[in-house]
Amino acid sequence: MDLVLVGLPGSGKSACGRRVAARHGAAFIDLDAEIEAEAGRSIPDIFADEGEAGFRRRERAAVAGLGPADDDARLRRVISPGGGAVVDPRNRWSLYRGRRVAWLDVRPEVLYQRLRRAHVVRPLVQGPDPLGKVRSLAAARERFYAAGVRINAVAEVASVVHQVEALLGAPPSGTTLLHATTPIGEVVVGDGMAAAALDGALRRLAARRAVIVSEPGAWSAAGEHIAEGLRGGGWAVETVMLPAGEAAKQLAVIEDAARQLARLRLERSEPLVAIGGGALGDPAGFLAAAFARGIPWIQVPTTLVAQVDSAIGGKTGVDLPEGKNLLGAFHQPAAIVVDVALLRSLPERQLRAAMGEIVKMAALGDESLFTALETDGAAIARGDPSAFASGAAAEVVERAGWAKVEVVVADEREQGAAGGRIALNLGHTVAHALEAVDGYASLLHGEAVAYGLRAATRIGAAMGVTPVPRAARIERLLDALDLGRAPLPFPAEAVVEATGTDKKHAGGRLRWVLPTADGVVVRDDVPPGPVAAAVAGVLAGLPAGGAA
Repeated sequence: MDLVLVGLPGSGKSACGRRVAARHGAAFIDLDAEIEAEAGRSIPDIFADEGEAGFRRRERAAVAGLGPADDDARLRRVISPGGGAVVDPRNRWSLYRGRRVAWLDVRPEVLYQRLRRAHVVRPLVQGPDPLGKVRSLAAARERFYAAGVRINAVAEVASVVHQVEALLGAPPSGTTLLHATTPIGEVVVGDGMAAAALDGALRRLAARRAVIVSEPGAWSAAGEHIAEGLRGGGWAVETVMLPAGEAAKQLAVIEDAARQLARLRLERSEPLVAIGGGALGDPAGFLAAAFARGIPWIQVPTTLVAQVDSAIGGKTGVDLPEGKNLLGAFHQPAAIVVDVALLRSLPERQLRAAMGEIVKMAALGDESLFTALETDGAAIARGDPSAFASGAAAEVVERAGWAKVEVVVADEREQGAAGGRIALNLGHTVAHALEAVDGYASLLHGEAVAYGLRAATRIGAAMGVTPVPRAARIERLLDALDLGRAPLPFPAEAVVEATGTDKKHAGGRLRWVLPTADGVVVRDDVPPGPVAAAVAGVLAGLPAGGAA
């Protein structure tokens, strides 16, 4: 087996790692030293000659050069990557899978004193406010380190070694890639770790049993296996089944489910566990928000669009005859467990459609996500096994989901302006209009978003807010993903009229979210002409600039 030690510079990875390796006859691998040996230069010299991008390429190659972990019961290697190596999602995919991961956690104040007294003074503790820099770095990287088991590394080295060695006897239960504590709940991302992550979340909530809300499709695809894992961990499991799809989002269904919870004598402190896609998460979250005036809940999204979008943000709701999601509440889950392994069996159409929402997140200004989609998006949309084996799918899920977390944290209840949660409406004004005209019958939500994103991009170009190169890049990516290209049989006039019912109004004026060079702008002065032209063009399947 391999052991990986992660933590900030000065956390003791080398001292602890060398001692653990010596005690077990294992090799100690300092990845920074490996990089220096391969380059024939020091890391500061690599940064000076090649910049950070050049160093990170070397770092990723060094991580990949480790090869896969083995399943030998004896400790073979102790690996110490540089403090920033695990910021790269692909590095974590390569480092963490099949290995024991220990996070040597040291308080920033202690870390600062260690670094200040070190023989070589690091740039981190030079310049103004060095302690503030250490604190900021610790906060920025905590979610990557916390995927491992936390070890109190303030203790003496012998005590740290003892804590680390205690991990060696426990086989990993899947792979955790990210574990964040945020104002909108815990976010855990990994591969094959849903049951283990749920076990941890339930324990932190002091639950006495696991009460699962699901629907037949998600239950057979994922729920039964997760429940089996929970039972294996000693949990009593109760289940409440809702209908599949939009049929679950009815008040009569919620009443029936609430009565089942009452018969189970569910207490106010007991959490619900929602296992399913967005159509399950909405009513399950509403049930949690309403039962006993609000109980905790945990989301386990099983579809790609739920993992990157609908499970994040705390929006819950049910439908009324007068419209979708008209009755609901903001009710943040205590935890969101995102298991990328659950996506491997999804139909291609679901995967491809979800990419519409992911392209939207990239268009909001996430350059790393944009590049990942241009490189691997088509393979993920096809469900290509190589996209999962390489970590490409995990990277896109993490980047897209975390981008939404950051937006929601900044504007949880949609009270912000252009920089707030309204930005997530990019592409959705026309998308919602298409869904309404379609009667929610044939288009998947992500498919509608792709058409809406094309329309918003063309409106933005006509208004002079979306630069031509940016507009072309967005549409080129949608082309590569085969989204929003086929003609649609809806009357353009009806779609334009339906945009007037979009809920993003203020002062009686519709607010359009339009792409810019590196983000979005909100405009309430969009004239009818560009809207009509953009809608007609996307309905006809015409390229940008094509005559309708």
